[in-house]
Amino acid sequence: MMGGLSIQKQRRLIVFAFITVPLLLLLTFAYYPALELIRLSFTDWNGISAEKNFIGWANFKEVFSNPEIFGVFKNNVAYFVVGIVQNIAAIYFAVVLNGKLRGKNLFRLLLFLPYILNGVAVAYLFGYVYDTTNGSLNYMLGQLGFDKLSETSWLGNTSIVNYSLASIGFWRFMGFNMVIYLAALQSIPNDLYEAASIDGANGWQKFIYITLPNIYKIIELNLFLTVTGALEVFDLPFVLTRGGPAGASETFVLKIVETAFQFNNYGLASAMSVVLLLFVIIILSVQRYLLRGKGE
Repeated sequence: MMGGLSIQKQRRLIVFAFITVPLLLLLTFAYYPALELIRLSFTDWNGISAEKNFIGWANFKEVFSNPEIFGVFKNNVAYFVVGIVQNIAAIYFAVVLNGKLRGKNLFRLLLFLPYILNGVAVAYLFGYVYDTTNGSLNYMLGQLGFDKLSETSWLGNTSIVNYSLASIGFWRFMGFNMVIYLAALQSIPNDLYEAASIDGANGWQKFIYITLPNIYKIIELNLFLTVTGALEVFDLPFVLTRGGPAGASETFVLKIVETAFQFNNYGLASAMSVVLLLFVIIILSVQRYLLRGKGE
């Protein structure tokens, strides 16, 4: 097809195609929808009508002044707390499985396996685990002698429902984070640990002064993913609780979906989405500012 072109022109054409095609896809499926989302956030569009009346900042005022909208962010806190514990556990298992442990490949597989499961399937699975009367968790607690705990309604108690849901994310994503940390650990030269051993450093000192500084950037990345993941939780409460009981497990993304598809207020839902996007950008910027220069 390009037989009439010189080798140099063929190379330029190939490079141009490799740059242009991804850029067009990015503009079409990322930047354009984002700009359209921002435009709709200033309208009262109901998702059906062709009329999209401009209403200024009214939607954003509604987001920040209505506690039923902005207040649901407090339900996301549990996912952030559990996410931090998840990262600590992932680092621990990564360090253990990076050493000379018999059968470590099997343990790596078992810990990573939950991540490849479908999110909805995992939610339905834990629906049976958390069942108050016939659930395996309450049955196990009863067999261990914890009679009071064995009667707990894990998804029906407003004070613990978010932690119950966040624990599912802990089980599902901890292995994935462990693999990321494990890859970072394997990039650290063994000579550093050998030199530290010669100098008389113990295991804890090696972890503090060698391991942590060398995986700092990965910790920073996973911390950002943990925070954004906590802000964007949707599938678990949507499948298991539908935001209940009494809205106790309703997350901000779930509120956005409800506003758009149940109440047909796409303008307000767009404003909520823009607010969420801004929060993610602000959190990333603050994190980069606070952690800049560390781990170098």
